[in-house]
Amino acid sequence: MPFESLRDFMDRLARDGNLSRVSTPVSPNLEMTEIQTRLLAEGGPAVLFENVVGDDGRRYDMPVLVNLFGTVERVAWGMDRTPDQLREVGETLAFLKQPEPPGGWREAMEMMPVLKTVLAMKPRTVSKAPCQEVVLTGKDIDLGRLPVQSCWPGEPAPLITWPLVVTQGPQAGRKGGRKEDAFNLGIYRMQVTGRDTTLMRWLKHRGGAQHYRRWAAEKKEPLPAAVVLGADPGTILAAVTPVPDTLSEYQFAGLLRGRKVDLVDCRTVPLKVPATAEIVLEGHVMLDEFGDEGPYGDHTGYYNAVEPFPVFRVSAITMRRKPIYLSTFTGRPPDEPSVLGEALNEVFIPLLIQQFPEIVDFWLPPEGCSYRIAVVSMRKAYPGHAKRVMMGVWSFLRQFMYTKFVIVVDDDIDARDWKDVMWAISTRMDPARDITVIEGTPIDYLDFASPESGLGGKIGLDATNKWPPETHREWGEKIRMTDEVVERVTRKWANYGLPGSGRPIWK
Repeated sequence: MPFESLRDFMDRLARDGNLSRVSTPVSPNLEMTEIQTRLLAEGGPAVLFENVVGDDGRRYDMPVLVNLFGTVERVAWGMDRTPDQLREVGETLAFLKQPEPPGGWREAMEMMPVLKTVLAMKPRTVSKAPCQEVVLTGKDIDLGRLPVQSCWPGEPAPLITWPLVVTQGPQAGRKGGRKEDAFNLGIYRMQVTGRDTTLMRWLKHRGGAQHYRRWAAEKKEPLPAAVVLGADPGTILAAVTPVPDTLSEYQFAGLLRGRKVDLVDCRTVPLKVPATAEIVLEGHVMLDEFGDEGPYGDHTGYYNAVEPFPVFRVSAITMRRKPIYLSTFTGRPPDEPSVLGEALNEVFIPLLIQQFPEIVDFWLPPEGCSYRIAVVSMRKAYPGHAKRVMMGVWSFLRQFMYTKFVIVVDDDIDARDWKDVMWAISTRMDPARDITVIEGTPIDYLDFASPESGLGGKIGLDATNKWPPETHREWGEKIRMTDEVVERVTRKWANYGLPGSGRPIWK
């Protein structure tokens, strides 16, 4: 069933035993993080902390929800899918990203329902919304009312970790305007710096930062922005999914839900936000005000460097009468971003296969910080083919522009089995011939291992069987038992009196 709000999703999790409630006092300063690390390590439930008390004894009047997407199953449920249906989401995205012309009348008719559904999912605007039951402006604005989490020791201030930031570019709504100036939803962490200010930490390639840059150049005034805290799960997940530029995240959220997203006009900025959200911060990202952000613990497992980012100045806080604050933390995997990456891996595969049909499987190991290492299995067809696939992974989807290591294997290797991958690397690779190193490429700003901030190297490992002229030597033949012997031993296993399942090792 589709979930119209975060609360609908919580109800479903509670029915299935996937939501726990904690009435014992819990501090948002470090304690919540330590609890979450233990839950994530064991695939634990989402948790609602009902009694949030600061280290100074202050009791907050709203509960905190954590570990919402702490398992792949819950990510899939948030998309109104099961884990084995996640590739279907990717297939829909692949179709919308680059639809092939129909081969005939019948095929054209088969495409029509999908296109009609997409058009029917444009969000609608409502006049009243739960997220505006309480409206705070002027002197009533105080971000200190929110139980914002402080995740790791030594961090300079509380950090808003699940902000769904809504922006538009300068030509939004204009006839013939840039399509990339339409609504963008992105998740950019926000350091709380005062009663009505935060920092907006967005990297240069992200949609919100691009809106900000174009807005500054064309409008020369602060960029309106709205920060949604606690949207429905479909809208949250749409913000982290590679939605085609021709489709808004709101529209894609409607596709996931099978129902339009209801939006409401903000009170102080010209933007629309999900009507059923828990909390919304309205305001502007300033052009001439910056602050030092960090250091904060990040998904790498390290603290990031201190860097300047623009100030977000709050003009209104709107919320439900009894709001729920959604929070998380980032750290060395497992954390929620790594779980999201594992789930979205399945969504990426159809997009890659659409462009490179020779790809059989694609794996982003969670321990590789969600995206820094990729393993690709492929049906090799010609010499140099693996290198073409490497270049394609780095260039086709912007989600992989920061992937540092790409390992390419043949389709007889399980890309998700490190033992299989290591065997291929150790037997099918020559380090001098089969390693491709590229310098001076875009790299994650959080990657302190790179020689320059935002600029570093990439490495590709071709662990495929080599064809002439890649090699002039006779290539090895894999050992394999005959099918007749495999079947005979399987039949007789119970008679041997040996321990174990007796499953054959051959694929």
